[in-house]
Amino acid sequence: MKQLIASTVAMVVILATITQTHAGDWAQWRGPNGNNIAPAGERIPVEWSSTKNVLWKVSVPGRGHASPTVVGDLIVLSSAEESSQRQGVFAFDRRTGKQVWAEVVNTGGFPKIHPKNTHASATTCSDGRLIFATFCHHQTIEAFAFDLSGKLQWKRTVGGFRPQQYEYGYAASPTLYNGTLIVSGDTDTVAWLKALDTKTGRIVWEQERPRKLNWASPIIATVSGKEQLFLSGCEMMAAYDPGSGKPLWSTPCLTMATCGTAVWDEDTVYASGGYPKPETVAVKADGSGRIVWRNRVKCYEQSMLLHNGYLYGFSDTGVMYCWEAKTGREMWKERLQGPVSASPMLVGDTIYASNERGVTFVFKANPQRFTPLARNQLGRESFASPTVADNVLFLRVTEEGRQEMLYAITEQ
Repeated sequence: MKQLIASTVAMVVILATITQTHAGDWAQWRGPNGNNIAPAGERIPVEWSSTKNVLWKVSVPGRGHASPTVVGDLIVLSSAEESSQRQGVFAFDRRTGKQVWAEVVNTGGFPKIHPKNTHASATTCSDGRLIFATFCHHQTIEAFAFDLSGKLQWKRTVGGFRPQQYEYGYAASPTLYNGTLIVSGDTDTVAWLKALDTKTGRIVWEQERPRKLNWASPIIATVSGKEQLFLSGCEMMAAYDPGSGKPLWSTPCLTMATCGTAVWDEDTVYASGGYPKPETVAVKADGSGRIVWRNRVKCYEQSMLLHNGYLYGFSDTGVMYCWEAKTGREMWKERLQGPVSASPMLVGDTIYASNERGVTFVFKANPQRFTPLARNQLGRESFASPTVADNVLFLRVTEEGRQEMLYAITEQ
C-alpha cells in the first residue's frame, strides 16, 4: 500500500469533472435493485480472457472480497493489506482504470479471521453524493463516509464485533434506505442491526439480534405490499421495518450461519445457508411464517438469483441448480466446478457465475435445460461478485503472487 495516498493537487484536477452519477450506476452490493440483475439494455461479452475483450486492467493494492461499485465516473473498492494491517478505500477512473484517489482508514487492530476471508469483504455503497464503507477494526465495526473526491465526511463506531466460537471475521455489506445507512453485526457475544444518518453518521435506530454467528447482508425490498428489511441466519428468516428497525416477523428455518443475501418475488423470500446444516428455503413474507418449501442444498457464501419465476443457486461444491420458485420443484442441475463464493449475476437472459478458481461459467437463464455459452478463465482466484455498468463487466480477481487485479471487460 505504498501508493495509498495520492497527490492532493492531482486529485482535485482529476475530480473536477465528477459532478453527477450515471443512470446505469451499480452503487451498492447486488446492484441498483438489490437482486444482482443488471438493468435492461446492458450487453456484455460471453467470452473473455486476460487479453480478449479487455477494455483495461489495473492492479489493486492489498486484498479484499468486496465487489466493485460504480458511482458516476468512479469504480470504488475497499481493500486491506495484511502485512502492514492497513484498510483503505480506492477509487479508479471508470473509463481508463487509472487510480484517482486512495484513503487509508485504519492501521493495526486486525482481528483473527478465516483463511478464506479478508479484512475488506464488505462492499461499499453510494447515494450518488457520498460513498460509504464499513470495516471491522479492534473488535468493532466502523462506518466511513467520503465525498466523491475522497474527502472523509464522517466516521462512526457502529457497534462491537467479537466472535468467540469461530473467529472468521466480518463480511456483511451495508445498504441504503431513505437517508440512512443500514449496517448489521451478528456474533455470539454481541449482535445488532443499526441505521445511521447518511449526512452525519448519527445512529437513527438500533435493534438487537440473536447472539449467534452469522455473516449475511441485510437487503430491502417491497414484498407482500410493504417495504421490508430481510436478514437471513441465526436459525431464522427475519424481516424488519427499514424505517424504524422494529421486527415485523420471523420464521424458524435455515441454519445458524448464512453469508448470502435473500432474494424475493411478490410475496415470498428465499435464502440458503451453510452451517451447521445446509438448507435452502422459501418463506411467505406476509407475516404468516409459512414455509413454502425447503431442501438440503447449501449455497453458503454466495447469494442466489431469481428470474421469471425460477430460482438459480450455485452450490458450494459447484453444482448449478434451477428450481421452480413457487414449488421448489427441481428443473435441472448441472455439475460445473467449485468451490464457490461469488454470487451469480443476470445480464439480459444470460447468467454469469464465477467460482473461486477464477472460472466464470456463462449460460442461458433457461428453466427447461442447462444451456452453456462459455467458460472463461481469468486470474487464479475469484471471490468478489462481478458488477456491470454501461455495457462493461467489472471483475476483481487474484493473479500470480496473490496480486489482485480489477478488469473492465466489454465488446472489442
